[in-house]
Amino acid sequence: MLYTIDTSFGDIEDKLVGDLGCGCGVLSIGAAMLGAGCCIGFDIDEDALAISLANMEEFEIENADFIQVDLTDANSTTKWQKKFDTIVMNPPFGTKRNKGMDMTFLKTALNLAKTSVYSLHKTSTREHIQRKAKEWNVKMEIVAELRFDLPASYKFHKQKSVDIEVDLMRFTFYDDKQAGASFSAR
Repeated sequence: MLYTIDTSFGDIEDKLVGDLGCGCGVLSIGAAMLGAGCCIGFDIDEDALAISLANMEEFEIENADFIQVDLTDANSTTKWQKKFDTIVMNPPFGTKRNKGMDMTFLKTALNLAKTSVYSLHKTSTREHIQRKAKEWNVKMEIVAELRFDLPASYKFHKQKSVDIEVDLMRFTFYDDKQAGASFSAR
């Protein structure tokens, strides 16, 4: 995923990259290894961030850092508005338990990015996200169609794992004026 983002669009190497909902830091560390100028991972989970830091040390990464923040609180991210060249993320999918969370993450990402946002979403939500992109006046393109084997992680999951279709989406701005705009929650 990160290799494609860098080789196809030039959005990793020497860029300031943000990783929203970074979890254990896989995308942050991967971006750092691909030559990001600096990568900053954001997550609300203190335990996940401790794992991120340990992983960063294990891979001897020096151009990454991690910050604990609630990405659903718009006030907590205003100081980073339009500071990142590129945002990468694998947000909560926004269906069932976390309804709408994917859109909250996407709005935050669009507020923080100057150039592009790359995000993974369930293919079944593609039309909804296309409508939102049009409403928000941002370009959306499907970079890759993927299949994930998602293990059961919530009590409501009835199967050991399920194979789901996922889109890697790229969002960009139509012009410089739009890149400076802020996206409000709707």
